[in-house]
This record gives sequence, C-alpha cells and structure tokens, in this order.
Amino acid sequence: MYSQILSAAICGLDVVPIRVEADVGSGLPQFIMVGYLNSQVKESSDRVLTAFQNSNLQLPVSRITINLSPGDVPKSGTRFDLPIALAVLAASQMIPQTSLHSVMAIGELSLNGSVNGINGVLPSTIEAQKAGVRQILVPAENLSEARAVKGIEAIGVASLTEALAFLRNGDLPPASLKDSPPPIDQVSRSVDFKDIRGQEDVKRAAIIAVSGFHNLLLIGSPGAGKSMLAKRIPTILPPLSLEESLEISRIYSIAGLLDPHHPIVESRPFRSPHHTATPQAIVGGGRIPLPGDVTLAHRGVLFLDELPEFSRTTLETLRQPLEDRTITISRTSGTYCYPADFLLLAAMNPCPCGYYPDRNRCTCTASQIQRYQNRVSRPLLDRIDLTCFCREISYDELTGQDKAPTSSEQMRAEVSRVHKIEEDRFQGTPLRFNSEIPPAQIDRFCVLTPDAKERLKDAYQKLGCSVRTYHRILRTARTIADLEGCDLIGEDHILEAIHYQTPAELLTFH
Repeated sequence: MYSQILSAAICGLDVVPIRVEADVGSGLPQFIMVGYLNSQVKESSDRVLTAFQNSNLQLPVSRITINLSPGDVPKSGTRFDLPIALAVLAASQMIPQTSLHSVMAIGELSLNGSVNGINGVLPSTIEAQKAGVRQILVPAENLSEARAVKGIEAIGVASLTEALAFLRNGDLPPASLKDSPPPIDQVSRSVDFKDIRGQEDVKRAAIIAVSGFHNLLLIGSPGAGKSMLAKRIPTILPPLSLEESLEISRIYSIAGLLDPHHPIVESRPFRSPHHTATPQAIVGGGRIPLPGDVTLAHRGVLFLDELPEFSRTTLETLRQPLEDRTITISRTSGTYCYPADFLLLAAMNPCPCGYYPDRNRCTCTASQIQRYQNRVSRPLLDRIDLTCFCREISYDELTGQDKAPTSSEQMRAEVSRVHKIEEDRFQGTPLRFNSEIPPAQIDRFCVLTPDAKERLKDAYQKLGCSVRTYHRILRTARTIADLEGCDLIGEDHILEAIHYQTPAELLTFH
C-alpha cells in the first residue's frame, strides 16, 4: 500500500515543502529510505521502528520504502521522524489515508514514542499556510510558535499515540486544548541613559546613530562608560513593525533561539559576541550553514566590545555584510544568502593600556599603540558612520551637581520623531533610514545650502576623503538636519557630521 504526507525541509532561511511517501509491500523485511538524505535523516528508521514497538504498534512484516521528494533538495535534521511514522502507518492501513490530506507534520521521535521539539517550526508553519495546508502537526512544546501563524490550525502532539488518536478519531491532544500564554515584554527597562552621568556628546552621537541607523564607534579609556552606553542603546531603539517582527522570529526559530512561550520577537535584537568569537560564529557556518551573529542581529544592533581584540579575520568578514546588508555563504550543498541589516556598535581603547594620550598614565610605546590600532583595518573603519570619544567626566558631573542627565525616554522621543520624518521621506521606496540612501539618490534626499556645499568641498579637499566618506558625511548630516527639523542640510550640520568621522589616525585623540 502507498501513502504520503506533507512535511518541510529547512535550507538556510528558506523552507521547502517535502512530500514524504511510504510504500509497504511484499519482499524481504527492510526499511529503505531515499531522497538526498544526510546521516541524521537516515537514522530516522531506527527511531521510528523503536517508537512503534514502544507504543505497542505492530507493523506487518514487509518491505518498507520511504522517499522524500523532491530528491534534489538536501534533507537534514530529525524533523522528518513524525511524518515518516505517519506515512508508514497510513500505508499499513493503521490510520486512514484521507486523514493525511492537506496535513503537514514535523517533529522528532524519541525511542519511547514521545515527540520532541525541533527548530524552524514558525517558518514551516508560514510555508504550510501559504501552500493552503489545512492543519499542521507539531511537537507540543512548539505549539505556541505554530499558533502565531493565522489561517492554519496547529495541533500540538506530545507522543505518537496522541497523533494517532487525533488522525483516527479527531481527539485533540491535551496541549492543543490549552490557550497560548499571553505575550510578554522582552525589552528590559532595568537600564536607562539617565543612569549615566555626563557623556552628553556620546548620548548625542547615540541619538544620531539610532535615528538614522548609522554605525557607531566609541573610543575611550577603561571605565569611561563605553559598555554602559552601548548596553542602553536598546532602550531608545524604534519598535518593530509586524513584518520585521515576523522576519526576525523566522530567523530565531531556525536558529533554535525562540522562547517557546513567546514565539514572536517584539523588540529589536541586541547581539554582543565575545571577542574570541570565530568568523563562523559571526557570519554563520557549518556544512549546512546556520545563521551567525550578523544575521541574528538583523534589524537590530551588533555590539563588538574591545574591537581590536577580535581576530583580524573575524573583523574583515564584516566588510561585505556592512556594505551589502546580506551575507552569502557557499557550500557544496548550495549557496545560502542570509539577511544582515544591522547597526554596528563598537567600542575600543585608544591603546593597549587604554590611557593614551594621557602620558602621565599611558605606558605604551608609539609602536605598541600603532600595532594595536592597526588591528582594525581602514576599510572597516571606513564603513563606520560615526566615531565618538568618551572622555573622563568631571566630579560635578559624576555627583550630579551639574545638571540632570538625559533619560532614555527623552532620547527615544527624539528618535521617534526622526523616524517619522524618514518614513514620510522614503514613502514608496524600499528605503527606511538615512543610512540606506544609495549614492545614486544622495542628491535627491540630501539637498545642501550654498554655505554647506562650500564647507563640504573644503573638507573633502583638505581631509582627503574617499567617495565612501563623502557619502557617509552627507547621510549623517541628513540625520542631524532631521533632528534639528530642517529640510535643507546647513553648514552646522555638515560640520557636526565631519566631527564624527573616524580620523585618518586614531592617535588624533581630539
């Protein structure tokens, strides 16, 4: 007898519908599986047969052939255990074949017949809904994730026995009878920019960076507050749109990082990898690549603390995603393209000891300082829109005797105002933030006053700016003008944008 059921394979961030076919016929007792399978999928036969035995399901002694179609799509993981088991049971006439019509199934089987959770349930459910599937059977622990997709009925099964009861008699498993837990706020409000005394220049740079989604580099001595400032950036990030939320949730589902009780990501990601992270951890890797930190930070922030301590190879891998906002990884199994549209936030000391240019405390030689700073290449620095120096604050600032510090709420209000301006400006285009303005449209969106043009021309000639730096100054100035509520970019906006550019030598600590 022949039967089939729909399942899904994960290929990078894409989901490919897979038809799981089973044939139980005459011949020597065998369990044969074909269809471009890796070792994890091939091991499914042992898990399925043992799960049958421990679930008191007796199969006829016969030849069982399983085919996962299409055969040119690589299949990996343990997500095909449940659909294989159901297809075999239908082919053995233990459940009606009609019960599998317009049904998708994904899940891993334990040897005792229980169904374990898997990654990628959210994108699989989205694909099933697009394909017009009526119901999807998922592991009970992934049920909240599947229920986040509207227009399809999600059934959570904790065991093979529960799946059989549902397909035979329509009995809903216990997990499917429960309501999903209410959403929770994932944004931590335990930190606030008002906790930081002084550093108003850096707060201004943070507002500009988040308003236009510009990359930001913080330079300062140890204890100046670089990490504290960086960790408060999420408190002023803009809220996610529904489309962005689903896009990020899809990535985190495939990476296995979704909260099972809260399957939709509602706040922008903030990733802070350790400086010992490998290039594969940052950009993604593996035989079948999984998303790296640049993809997990998509639509959010990637924070690299102690920037020069990262390996040179790791840092250089960031150049392409910073430019293209995507990362492409090639393997023998295929080419995988992952989104990587993130705000890069980096922090570093000016020298190995951290106290340059204060020669009363700095013990580094000129060559040591130069070698340390050369760990960050000029092409990478050229892709950072703003550089801000964190100075040591005065006693009055530290003790709060100067003035009340700016709070995250105040900064978030300014950011929201600029985002509304950008939304209106870029309406009808794929652009969202000023940092995304392509060179071909710079003249359209960045209109300068005559004085600003002269100032920019003078700076371009004297500073020896590259074309990329020229465009970067204009994009930054556009955001500064938006903060000031100006339609035209003025001379003061150009001067402030130039002030935030990375100096030709980081030793120019001004």
